[in-house]
Amino acid sequence: MTTPAVAQSLDADEERVTRAQRLLIHLGAALVACPFDTGTYDKLRAFLDEDAEPVLASLAVLRRRPEAELRNRIAELAGHNLRSAGGTA
Repeated sequence: MTTPAVAQSLDADEERVTRAQRLLIHLGAALVACPFDTGTYDKLRAFLDEDAEPVLASLAVLRRRPEAELRNRIAELAGHNLRSAGGTA
């Protein structure tokens, strides 16, 4: 199965948060599957020591975006329009 190409690329903050989310989901699943794997713990520690701070800063930047901007950006990346909380586009 292939993923359709996204017309817009992610900005630096979006990319950083997306990569971190994928890594943390992967590490979380690895910990569930094998809770005592020291390699997984080492990867998690490395993320927390080296990458967590800039990821949290990028997440803060994304969270400060106005809702309308976030909805427009999601629509751009997903390739469709989203309805507002009130139900109108």
